[in-house]
Amino acid sequence: MAENNTLLEKVLGLQDKYDLLQTQLSDPAVISDMKKYVQLNKEYKELAPIIKAGQEYKRMMEEYESAKDIIANEKDEELKEMAKEELSELEPKIPEMEQNIKLLLIPADPQDSKNAIVEIRGGTGGDEAAIFAGDLFRMYSKYVERRGWRLEVTSQSEGAAGGFKEIVFKVSGEGVYGVLKYESGVHRVQRVPQTETQGRVHTSAASVAVLPEADEFDIELNMNDIRKDTFCSSGPGGQSVNTTYSAIRLTHIPSGIVVQCQDEKSQLKNFDKALAELRTRLYNMEYEKYLNEISAKRKTMVSTGDRSAKIRTYNYPQSRVTDHRINYTMYNLPVFMDGDIQEVLDQLQIAENAERLKAAE
Repeated sequence: MAENNTLLEKVLGLQDKYDLLQTQLSDPAVISDMKKYVQLNKEYKELAPIIKAGQEYKRMMEEYESAKDIIANEKDEELKEMAKEELSELEPKIPEMEQNIKLLLIPADPQDSKNAIVEIRGGTGGDEAAIFAGDLFRMYSKYVERRGWRLEVTSQSEGAAGGFKEIVFKVSGEGVYGVLKYESGVHRVQRVPQTETQGRVHTSAASVAVLPEADEFDIELNMNDIRKDTFCSSGPGGQSVNTTYSAIRLTHIPSGIVVQCQDEKSQLKNFDKALAELRTRLYNMEYEKYLNEISAKRKTMVSTGDRSAKIRTYNYPQSRVTDHRINYTMYNLPVFMDGDIQEVLDQLQIAENAERLKAAE
């Protein structure tokens, strides 16, 4: 039971920090400093499940020791029998609880709680790749809806035969990046294209990049480094399109990064959206270095720079979806394309947790 004690010590050692955070969060000086308050509140929320699990574990261990004591020292057979029953109930639960606590004690990726910026690009396969990029966008839209998250498109470029050559959108909600990050990589489709008359199966691909959205506190932007251009929006939108200079293009001179937004009718709104995306892209240049380190160690994560990593195949003739990172296959492609992707995300999470536990040990 020595290992259990060290595990308990680790958790209970965090109790003081937890209590201190609780006190600080009700301090008027902290409440008035937004940056500090956001940071402390985040730490507090992350500690809460660990403390709760630790208290539950402590209670379980006390019951376990007490049952063992009754079996060893009690004369009353009926009491002994009850203690044996309790012991047989507790024994399988304890290792599960320990595994859970070990996982909770590994620091979460600080990005996981953030919103996500997702970009989908049609890859090899021309029109068919753009159509497939559109199918992926629909799949994510449906999934986002199921989760009760919010999706906003920042920019899009439509394909000639439908779908998108490229579409960039933001997903907001609780812990979005921690879930969607597994979608980064190349998605490959095998099917008879709508544009093909001969009925042969083609393979084409679309790449997905998922980035954590940078908070205002993550990156200091110097406005002198940014060149702002306005231009007319193109695409659907009725009267105001092509007449007002509401679309915005921002160029970050030191890095050469260019972002544009033409989704809103007002120049100001487009500017805010473009600025948020620029902040995210700059932040992600740094984050990319971190991702490259991780993706070298973990097969569940693909660095966003590695556009060649095929993570999943969608085979329409066989109605099959295969995730190559964890050898997961399901034979219900229409349901999957309708946004029912939670199961594969759960499996990826389990695989990643196993890798993180191994690394921590």
